[in-house]
Amino acid sequence: MLLLILCLVFFFVTHSLRFIAPGWRDGMIARMGATPWKIVYSLVSILAILLVAYSFDQARQVTGMLYYPPVWMSHIALTLMLFAMICLAAGCLPAGHIVAKTKHPLILAVKIWTTSHLLANGETSSVILFASFLAWGVVMRILLKRRARAGEVVSRAFVSVRYDIAAVVLGIVLWAAFIWKLHEWLIGVQPIAM
Repeated sequence: MLLLILCLVFFFVTHSLRFIAPGWRDGMIARMGATPWKIVYSLVSILAILLVAYSFDQARQVTGMLYYPPVWMSHIALTLMLFAMICLAAGCLPAGHIVAKTKHPLILAVKIWTTSHLLANGETSSVILFASFLAWGVVMRILLKRRARAGEVVSRAFVSVRYDIAAVVLGIVLWAAFIWKLHEWLIGVQPIAM
């Protein structure tokens, strides 16, 4: 369990550098250059994700249950995950109306993902994982709102409905892939009992 907590701290620190150490981050970009920084940052981010996944798998084997959610909560979780996948896809595409309305669809996707999984999972390790990501998502949204109010973030002037259509289609395809086999392959758990 300690390993999971340490890996989560590592993940959140590396994914919050813009807010917790902006001077250090800017100095590294100036020293390395933007492209090398992005490569190193991407590699560290991938490492952080892998460490969280590994430590969660280890913690899952030794922790007990905090609560037993009713079976029907898994249906709500599956439905919410559709919206999370659409927000995830929207955040990876140029601006559509989904991006314009939600402002930060990737952060919203994280918050929906964590909420849906907290509804359907009562294991101690799951609660620690998803509650910490939910808290991080809430904090990030607040910090991003402050940046926008300070004029640090420029809103996108042009939005296109075609990117919304693409986000919905991609989100549905990704959601279906996770239900079909991807969740089981990546996580080891089937989201729907077959």
